[in-house]
Amino acid sequence: MSSAAPHRLPLAGVLRLGRPSDIWFKPALSVVASVAPPNLILLALGRLDLAMYTMAGSLCALYGHNRPYAARARTLARVVLGMVGGLALALLAASFTSDAVVLVTVGALMAAAQKTVCDASRVGPPGNVVPTFISSASLFAPQTLGQVPGHIALALAAGAWAWLVGMAPGLLRPHGPERRATAQALNAAAGYAGSHGTADDHDRARAASAAAVHAAWQSLLAGGGRPDPTRRALEQLLVRAEAALAAPAGTDPAPLRAWARELRGTGRIPRVPNPRDPAGELLGVDAELAAPRRPLRQRLGPFAPLATRTAIGCALAGYASLALGVGRPYWALVTAASLYQANVALTWSRGVQRVVGNLAGVLLFAALVPVAHLHPAVLVLCCAALNFGAEALMGRNYWLGSVCVTPMALLVTEFARTQDPGRLITERVADTFVGALVGFAAALAVTNRRAGDRLERALATAERAREDAARLLAEPRPAPAALGSARRSLTAALVDLRATADAASGEWWQRALPEERVVLTEQAGHRTLAATVRRQGLVPQDHDPGRTTEDIRP
Repeated sequence: MSSAAPHRLPLAGVLRLGRPSDIWFKPALSVVASVAPPNLILLALGRLDLAMYTMAGSLCALYGHNRPYAARARTLARVVLGMVGGLALALLAASFTSDAVVLVTVGALMAAAQKTVCDASRVGPPGNVVPTFISSASLFAPQTLGQVPGHIALALAAGAWAWLVGMAPGLLRPHGPERRATAQALNAAAGYAGSHGTADDHDRARAASAAAVHAAWQSLLAGGGRPDPTRRALEQLLVRAEAALAAPAGTDPAPLRAWARELRGTGRIPRVPNPRDPAGELLGVDAELAAPRRPLRQRLGPFAPLATRTAIGCALAGYASLALGVGRPYWALVTAASLYQANVALTWSRGVQRVVGNLAGVLLFAALVPVAHLHPAVLVLCCAALNFGAEALMGRNYWLGSVCVTPMALLVTEFARTQDPGRLITERVADTFVGALVGFAAALAVTNRRAGDRLERALATAERAREDAARLLAEPRPAPAALGSARRSLTAALVDLRATADAASGEWWQRALPEERVVLTEQAGHRTLAATVRRQGLVPQDHDPGRTTEDIRP
């Protein structure tokens, strides 16, 4: 049985508020600590007009908060270099030409490149939107070639400060990200073990649990280095979460939640009893750490349709803004760049959120601008408060965060000189609608025919991973390390299959999807996962698993 992808563009739930992130305050405080000192120094020097360049580096503090500190150090360094590199290219273009059409074209191509690299590298939120905003705005800043080195130096200095801000919490909680990821996996497994309801509810709980366990393993693996007692203890807790995923009916959720609560603090990591000593199985983690990673250039290929959408949509949005006589076409370009998600349905939802958030944001700007005009110091403090609000609220829903992002972006334009608020509001509203409408039209026009191909590859990978695990299960005495590694590989393949299937189902105008094959592959994969957990003694062999992960359909 196959069916074509649905052609529905939902409105229900698009603006619904979700729960805040467990660490919502960390990026919010980090961005304030990163942005405020450079701005205050420039204020003291009477050079707030240079704040755009320091903000290019300061906003790098938004990234990497879920990564272990060893991985965060590398990620933040790459983000700073990428941000400054985009800024340098934009400033060079601005110094060579003032032709708005050329600058919009350059901005659209840069936006496509930034979108592709951010998605392929899985850098995480806020993704490509911040570097696209910085580079696009810089394209339209008056610039001479002799000024470029000094402006790049300011961005690098602020980026170095942002790197320090991002790494500072590691002095107090060196394993904080890994502990949080493990706690989330335990809570998700407990939620699945205690779930009751329809088959769809059961499906969602099982998928969320598998994704959380996989994300926690990825967090531990990303830390690198030689395993220490803390990481070994976290690995054992993850093994217990996997056991709950395999046999939810025989799992008491209470201990899982209790262990998760203990991980939230700074105390000792709970030592958990296991039916069998997992030390041999956990050796498989060390083997995975040594496994070669696919280079970034090999991961870029699947994102070509999305890159094409972004380039065309951003360029057309910028050209349309120019045709309307709007003075800041990069606002329309950035609006279009912010829309593009994994498929058309998600792009539509993001467009609705962007428009609603921007319209509410310009009203907030109208209320704030008289206060901000009282003194440059008040202007700097208003921007810092809006930075905090944006990061604190963005996790609830994108539109709510945009309510703070929009007035902040408008106030930043006041750093160089005081401007007419009415004109700023009019241009921002016009560019919001132009960017959203033209950007979404480009998403409809540039179809992603590769979505079905990616789903086929994900199916093949999941089936191959299941066969490898089943082959090990057929051996009389499989190596614990090999079986554990196979189990994690199968989990990763099933999580990727579900994400790929969800993305493909929201795509526009494509061939019918093999939905029945996806369901059967998931069923077989979770049966095999449950068998590997039982084989390793993580649940008793003679235990009746009752409701297990394969029971996802009546």
